[in-house]
Amino acid sequence: FEAYNKDIGPAIRHLDEVRATSPFFFEVLGLIIGSLELQRALVGFKAPGDNDKFQDLNEDYFPGDVGFDPLGLKPDNADEFFEMSTKELQHGRLAMLGVAGMVAQELVNGKEIFVNMGVAVDRFDPSLLPVQF
Repeated sequence: FEAYNKDIGPAIRHLDEVRATSPFFFEVLGLIIGSLELQRALVGFKAPGDNDKFQDLNEDYFPGDVGFDPLGLKPDNADEFFEMSTKELQHGRLAMLGVAGMVAQELVNGKEIFVNMGVAVDRFDPSLLPVQF
């Protein structure tokens, strides 16, 4: 991206800049996510002809555990792994709430969060956006 020393405004408009700079980014990202989800489904679920129930999980599969642990952080004990995955889900939910609060604040007055806090100067010019609303 050519974002060096460029103010593209509130975070809610940053994806517009990504689309303008790299038009096929989201299509490629969708294909990558789709292939990863297909791999996860192939690892976690039984084949349709091998079971009587619809969407039956494999016996040795824990939801979210696809065997990717390059740093060796996954606990060996099943109870510890369950506790770690629960903590990870809770932290992720808390982070999503925090981001939703920041986006809502930017939607209210259209100013960046640091501008509202008084930490940064407002130097954003909406006429320079790649997509006009």
